[in-house]
Amino acid sequence: MEAKERLNDFKVGSRPTVMYIPDFISETEETMLLSNSHQDGPAYFPVVAILSLGSPVIMNFTPHSRFRLCTDHDKDNDTSGGTSRVGKDKWLHGHQPFSILLMPRSLLIFKDEVYSDYLHGIEANEEQLHDGAVNEIEALKHSAEDLARLGSEGGVEEIRKDLKTIHRTTTRISLTCRSVLKVHKKLFKF
Repeated sequence: MEAKERLNDFKVGSRPTVMYIPDFISETEETMLLSNSHQDGPAYFPVVAILSLGSPVIMNFTPHSRFRLCTDHDKDNDTSGGTSRVGKDKWLHGHQPFSILLMPRSLLIFKDEVYSDYLHGIEANEEQLHDGAVNEIEALKHSAEDLARLGSEGGVEEIRKDLKTIHRTTTRISLTCRSVLKVHKKLFKF
């Protein structure tokens, strides 16, 4: 009885009505969607649960443009020889960009202000820096486990050098659970 009462503190709403592994768009469309920060439509509001499987990844959250006070960008040379824009944006009401590291077998639930006030996206890079992710400790634990598992084998130096980087060597798979108020019967093709 006591355990059930404690679990009720973590309940985030009704049971999901839609659970799926996103595989209904082409790889090109997926890359375009994920690499451009986006906001899920109102049909899914107010909560989304994502169980990450496969490769680790960084999910970036950026406040919606309505919270931007001003934009002042400087140019910075990136490692590929091009230029990128380094933002010095100022935000209203304490909204700040942040990143979350999604490790395999991790569960991310986002709702309320994070759902409505932020755009989210995943960069389409094989290597991603987790430096500054709000849960960076997860990556450091993962790196420590890799070091222990490899012992004195050849890859140890590479892991030590790349402690702030995750390498997406396998496909990222996620199980997404949502509550959808009304689903059009021709939305999914089986």
